[in-house]
Amino acid sequence: MSTDKAQSWVYCEEFLDEDDVLLRARERASHLGCTPVLPGAGAALRVLAAAAQARAVVEVGTGAGVGSLYLLRGMPADGVLTTIDLELEHQRAAKEAFAEEGVRSTRTRAISGRALDVLPRLTDGGYDMVVIDADVENYPGYVEQAVRLLRPGGVLAVDDALWHDRVADPARRDEATTTVRDVGRHVRADDRLLPALLPTGEGLLVAVRR
Repeated sequence: MSTDKAQSWVYCEEFLDEDDVLLRARERASHLGCTPVLPGAGAALRVLAAAAQARAVVEVGTGAGVGSLYLLRGMPADGVLTTIDLELEHQRAAKEAFAEEGVRSTRTRAISGRALDVLPRLTDGGYDMVVIDADVENYPGYVEQAVRLLRPGGVLAVDDALWHDRVADPARRDEATTTVRDVGRHVRADDRLLPALLPTGEGLLVAVRR
């Protein structure tokens, strides 16, 4: 295998420049201690949302709105993003980013609370795309709910799927790495899903609901 993989990864991450709105959202994320999607993963989410013509999207983990902006830019103009975060401070920062972007208030629905409490209240098969980018210890529950929420042909995307490059190393057995690794195996084995693991950002696990 080529020894230039790291250089190629950096090239891919920098392939598209981020504008001032995204850069300011990243700065807010840094101040809040959030870890937003990296540019390559954000670009992939935008493409997936556009390809799916995703008009109804659920995002688990609003953060400061970096991933949300990428999703909104890929969604049709009448698409609605439902974004969930436990921290009100995060959602205030995201709303600031949405205002800078000029996003109409009717295009976002911000819900504050534990995602595992919120997700069961959402409609079965009512969503075109579900994006998970939150606390990895709850990834199994989030993925279970996401499969229920997706319509046939809907897209699942799970960020941090390589978890700081630890998932690929079988010697790494810490709880977070094991959880993320097990989620990947579960998605791969689920007959309801058609999966792929993309080595962009911190790893993006994607799947289509059959």
